Amino acid sequence: MDIAEVAKRSGVPASTLRFYEEKGLIASVGRDGLRRRFAPGVLDQLALVALARSAGFSLDEIRSMFSPEGRPSLDRQMLAAKADEIERTIRRLQAVSKSLRHAAVCPAASHSECPTFQRLLRAAAARTREATGRGRKRRVGQPA
Repeated sequence: MDIAEVAKRSGVPASTLRFYEEKGLIASVGRDGLRRRFAPGVLDQLALVALARSAGFSLDEIRSMFSPEGRPSLDRQMLAAKADEIERTIRRLQAVSKSLRHAAVCPAASHSECPTFQRLLRAAAARTREATGRGRKRRVGQPA
């Protein structure tokens, strides 16, 4: 298939196909004049790239998902670790959603008077400190 047909069938723009080839995610099998040609299996490769990108894998991680021949070669531990990361993100976002829903319907006259909202704010601040490494307590004599 030429690059235009791959773009049409996959929904991936030709510019992205050229970029993916440059990054080693896919490989053309030759040229027809100025147009790159790809084996039919490139559509499956592009589907795996799309799935991996939607899961948040980097391009380098995605490249490692293919054997030198372009067949899937998946590291099960890497997939499990990414699934765990996604589940942690889901839990965090569910907590954020719950907080926003509470704030939207809170019966307190002011959010500053709502104990639940104040607890949610403290929890969010603690997560921020944790994520930035500023939540650690210093020992005596330890530099700031």
